[in-house]
Amino acid sequence: MRKRLLSVIGAGLLVAAAALVPASPAMAAPTFKVPFPCNQTWSGQTRTNHSPAYAIDFNRTDDLGDPVVASAPGTVDVVTNLGDTSYGKYVRINHGNGYTTYYAHLNSFNVSVGQSVGYGKVIGYVGSTGGSSGPHLHYEQRLNGNDIQIRFNGALALYWGTKNYTSDNGCGSTTGSGTVNTSGTPLTVRSGPGTGYTAVDTVADGTRVTIYCQTTGTSVTGTYGTSSIWDRIGSGRYIADAYVYTGHDGFIPNVPRC
Repeated sequence: MRKRLLSVIGAGLLVAAAALVPASPAMAAPTFKVPFPCNQTWSGQTRTNHSPAYAIDFNRTDDLGDPVVASAPGTVDVVTNLGDTSYGKYVRINHGNGYTTYYAHLNSFNVSVGQSVGYGKVIGYVGSTGGSSGPHLHYEQRLNGNDIQIRFNGALALYWGTKNYTSDNGCGSTTGSGTVNTSGTPLTVRSGPGTGYTAVDTVADGTRVTIYCQTTGTSVTGTYGTSSIWDRIGSGRYIADAYVYTGHDGFIPNVPRC
């Protein structure tokens, strides 16, 4: 009886201890934009027999060779040609936190593996390679390898049917910059917008950084006061804005939210 009681007490202590372990921070999705240059309007089609189901096929008149742009900041991790099957020539961009985008049936490429890209960066050109029956862009958003319903600027795409989408991708200045100021100490780079995310690197004091987007996360007290703003300086790379001089008190105008 005594052993059983001790077992019950032990199990209770384990449950209590587990409850004290902080939950992992939520993985923030980037703000995806229509994958074409600013102010262009494209017809996007979704259909139940598409593979994968949530992909969008984009078309417009005489679109062969039209530029395709990155729909969010990230790092190019696939540039390949599958020949006359499947996606043909396609590019994949890794946006961090498990999010990727696919751009398939391209006519040609304009990026290479390992290259960092921002909004409006031309990554390739519309084609009809692979299993395509005519020029168009096959576009996907995925999370942890699984296709997800596509959103542009946070708004869900039309499922199922055809809708016109007008791009605001690359309209005006879409990146900012700042200088790290830590009075000599390297600034920790994290995998997400908060101190609860994994430390992945450091940035030296005085480094000039490109800011692709900004978001809110853990509040940090630094050189420029207390702020919950975090700056994305690459795919899966965030630094606390409280340590970065940007010339703005708060969010940088025209820089998108992550």
